[in-house]
Amino acid sequence: MHHQPQRTPEADMTVAPDTTHALGGPALPQRRRIHTEIPGPRSRELQERQRAALPAGVGSALPVFVEAAGGGVVVDADGNSFIDFGSGIAVTTVGNAATGVVERAAAQLQRFTHTCFLVNPYESYVAVCEELNRRAPVAGPARTVLFNTGAEAIENAVKIARAATGRPAVVAFDHAYHGRTLLTMTLTAKNRPYKHGFGPFAGEVYRAPMAYAYRWPTGPEQCAREAADALVELVDRQIGAENVAAVLIEPIQGEGGFIVPAPGFLSAVAQICRDRGIVLIADEVQSGLARTGRWFAIDHEGVQPDLVTTAKGLGGGLPIAGVTGRAELMDAAPAGGLGGTFSGNPVSCAAALGVFEEIERGDLLARARAIEATMLPALDRMRQRHDVIGDVRGRGAMIAIELVKGGDHTPDAELTGRIARSCHAAGLLVLTAGTYGNVLRFLPPLSLPQDLLEEGLGILADAFDAQA
Repeated sequence: MHHQPQRTPEADMTVAPDTTHALGGPALPQRRRIHTEIPGPRSRELQERQRAALPAGVGSALPVFVEAAGGGVVVDADGNSFIDFGSGIAVTTVGNAATGVVERAAAQLQRFTHTCFLVNPYESYVAVCEELNRRAPVAGPARTVLFNTGAEAIENAVKIARAATGRPAVVAFDHAYHGRTLLTMTLTAKNRPYKHGFGPFAGEVYRAPMAYAYRWPTGPEQCAREAADALVELVDRQIGAENVAAVLIEPIQGEGGFIVPAPGFLSAVAQICRDRGIVLIADEVQSGLARTGRWFAIDHEGVQPDLVTTAKGLGGGLPIAGVTGRAELMDAAPAGGLGGTFSGNPVSCAAALGVFEEIERGDLLARARAIEATMLPALDRMRQRHDVIGDVRGRGAMIAIELVKGGDHTPDAELTGRIARSCHAAGLLVLTAGTYGNVLRFLPPLSLPQDLLEEGLGILADAFDAQA
């Protein structure tokens, strides 16, 4: 990627060719186009309706109202077209309104919308489970059960682990995010905005240090070993291994700041669990299903968890989630103990089958790796130019930069917000994250054209240059 000059809204009218994308979704021009202030007048009108109709606790990272999306762009109600580096928080991994997803879901809508699988089953539910069983990195025969959201998947994975072990305790990690329900909110580490004022929380949840190499007190070389030692101390001395049902970990932490655990830590956690009969749950809600260039992020470490949770990218925009695990564990829950009214909705199941189709047809695992090969070097060049970029990390199309003050490790959330707003104004949709609010995370859809990927990185570079 070559560094591009500072852009202006007027120049945006012609910066990219008026082409349409080939990999699924509506035939939208694949170009950035900003011709109003952000948000524009129509979006501001809709914001007023939102304020009157919705509670204050519901907000938006970029408050422009969307009219269409596909390929690598999001088009708002004012006709502005943004380069998408967010994918609806890793949901539209195969592209928004991707052909395989839309066609299958639309056909299912014509047949029936609901029966409740617990009343009358249907083949598509079974087919989604078969696809996940075939690909999940668990040892031996696998089983899958479907739900609606990532939080539901986590809750049910814990239920399954407790049923299989007869133990109550669950260990999660610093910087973890697992959801907003009572149990998953308890498992989540960050107080604001996820937990503050919503207690009391669920019991028998404990927290261990994450192997966060960039911020490990004694340095990255000691990180994996010392974090594993801390987990052993917590499990053996403070809780009692015989009381621990499960250890729950994100192979790449999402909301916590796209933290990739120090090399060797995940395998050490797996061995600690095996030695003590503890169920290892991999939360792949954000990192799974081709996002990192493998079917699952934990595949990069060669680790086989006992249970894996999926959601987000599984439905291509429709709500669906799953728990996949070793058959003997999955069968531990009593008859009637798993499921729900809408769990594995037939339209969502059809969409999920379309997601698997799109990943294979478009060779999207390779595309995720190609995005990494473009993004990491470009971001590292920015880091060399700007000492406020403390760390560049991630895998595949799940990449982040951590912003700090003046070359030390002090988090700079204020700068992070300024950079994000600058990108938004220039037509690039980016998201923030991190326990300290100082991480810019990039989750481009795998349908993003290469020219838009490079253009988006140029916009980001301009935003940092403008702050220098």
